[in-house]
Amino acid sequence: MGSSRWTPIAGWAAATATSIVLASVAILPVLRTSEPRDAALAQLPAAATTFPAPLPSVTTSAGAPTTSPASRRPRTSAATPKPTSKPATKATAPPTTTEDGWTVTTAADGLRTYVRSFQCAGGQAVIKVTSDSVVSLITATPADGFAVEKVQNSKDNMAVYFNETNHSFIIHVTWFTDKPFAEVSEVGQ
Repeated sequence: MGSSRWTPIAGWAAATATSIVLASVAILPVLRTSEPRDAALAQLPAAATTFPAPLPSVTTSAGAPTTSPASRRPRTSAATPKPTSKPATKATAPPTTTEDGWTVTTAADGLRTYVRSFQCAGGQAVIKVTSDSVVSLITATPADGFAVEKVQNSKDNMAVYFNETNHSFIIHVTWFTDKPFAEVSEVGQ
């Protein structure tokens, strides 16, 4: 009987972690659009910038740091030649544009992905729409006193409700005339 009181907390923790992961994935195209350039690094020879980066240490749940497997390898003497590797090639991110408040990326195969964050007094939602008519909810976080509910009757039509007693905010998104259409409305008081 004691474990049943932890069920809502575990559910909340899982939902929160999922929301964080999905929001991070959704924002990646925006973060990858530009990268800072350092003039001092550009002047270094190419061999000076291809050094391997150290692996981060991992902390266990007990709080004791553990080291990565690479750092547990025996040290080699200076006379042992180090293996050479080719510099890693950087994958280019698809170009990002903004259309009607949507962040749009186009994949190599021509599929466009639209991502947009909606905020109202009932909460916040991040929604993704693809040009093959698929509308999906990335994350929804209700404001204090509100509950969230997703209703999707087809792959191209979805509504996110932020509900409290006799009062709702509705974010309705659909694929319409070759682009996403969104409408935010309030019902009740």
